[in-house]
Amino acid sequence: MKENVGVGLKRIHYSWFVLIIAFFSIIVAGIVRSSSGVFIVPFENEFGWDRTVISLAFAIGLFLYGLSGPFMAALIEVVGLKKMMIYAMTTLMVGLVLTIFMDQAWQLILIWGVVIGLGSGVFLTVLSTYVANRWFEKRRGLAVGILTAATATGQLILLPVLAILVENYSWRWAIGMILILSFIMLIVIILFMKNTPKEIGILPYGLVEEPKESLTVQKKNPITMAFGSLREAVRVKEFWLLAASFFICGLSTSGLIGTHFISYCISYGIPVVAAASMLSFMGVFDLVGTTISGWLSDRYDNRWLLFWYYLLRGASLVFLPFALQEGSITFLVIFSVFYGLDWIATVPPTISISRQIFGVKKSGIIYGWIFASHQAGAAVAAYGGGFMYNIFDSYTWAFFLAGVFCVLASLFVILIKKQKTGLLI
Repeated sequence: MKENVGVGLKRIHYSWFVLIIAFFSIIVAGIVRSSSGVFIVPFENEFGWDRTVISLAFAIGLFLYGLSGPFMAALIEVVGLKKMMIYAMTTLMVGLVLTIFMDQAWQLILIWGVVIGLGSGVFLTVLSTYVANRWFEKRRGLAVGILTAATATGQLILLPVLAILVENYSWRWAIGMILILSFIMLIVIILFMKNTPKEIGILPYGLVEEPKESLTVQKKNPITMAFGSLREAVRVKEFWLLAASFFICGLSTSGLIGTHFISYCISYGIPVVAAASMLSFMGVFDLVGTTISGWLSDRYDNRWLLFWYYLLRGASLVFLPFALQEGSITFLVIFSVFYGLDWIATVPPTISISRQIFGVKKSGIIYGWIFASHQAGAAVAAYGGGFMYNIFDSYTWAFFLAGVFCVLASLFVILIKKQKTGLLI
């Protein structure tokens, strides 16, 4: 009996175990990052901080974890994937512990803007790209889709639980729960994560022979590598189109919905747990939508996939204020399903186009720069949403403008010319 079990395990390629570890690591980091939406009102009530100041702290964190992407990618090349995941998860845990004891606004900015912002950089920017590129030859698009889905699913799935803890106990209880999950994930990474297939004597999934050019650990300066890749990328028109569209992607997802959706719902009298449940509902459908998007990116023109994703997302954001004004839970559920399917379905096609243009070796770092643009957009929306709320006493204009920008993004991506694989290698 034991021998049969052993044989069964040997048939499962270790790439899938690495994908599972990366999947749950991203989910935990996503929980840390997205919990900010649950904490805005409690921080206002306990400390008396202005919403603009709280939004600024979260905006800096969104921007820094995006900006860190290309440097995290370069550091992975230098020190290895496993060590970077260990360092990053430890940094997140340090930030969570410090949050429990903070009592000044500048401490919030330092902890959530810098410590947690940088700690989440590896998991929420380039990890999915590196695992897919290093561990998969076949099913690469599917792997990216699954890991990308984990980014938003992790950011949304446990929000109702956190909201219940905040409402019935304290926001510190919610921080404690996230801290426990982070510690469990750190132990799993230490025990089971591997850097490359070569480290355990296997080939990437779907590869039948060793490639002529091996993807080995680099010894170059990571800062030099990051900026060197950027210098090459800025000469390519498609880089700017991808970066501009991804700026709007970040603006319309984690920056606006992730940070302000719960507060927007509360302003219309919807309870915090119900609002958080809607976000969680989006996370479930995001897991489906983004995984399917990864599958589609292996089979169809990625430019047209992005065109429809952005166009439909824009329509849903314009619809949301009307749904809230009507006070209809049914309309909110429809929005949550529709928006959830499209939450970050844009990522697999964007990664695929980046890989087609820049090649497997360079696409990791260059995608890091593209993702930095994504997080710049997220930071603008995270701060801008709070700023516009203070001016208009409503988020309606912020969400309407985000919908209009999504239509603009759909025009950017359709201008990208269809590429042959690896034009810039």
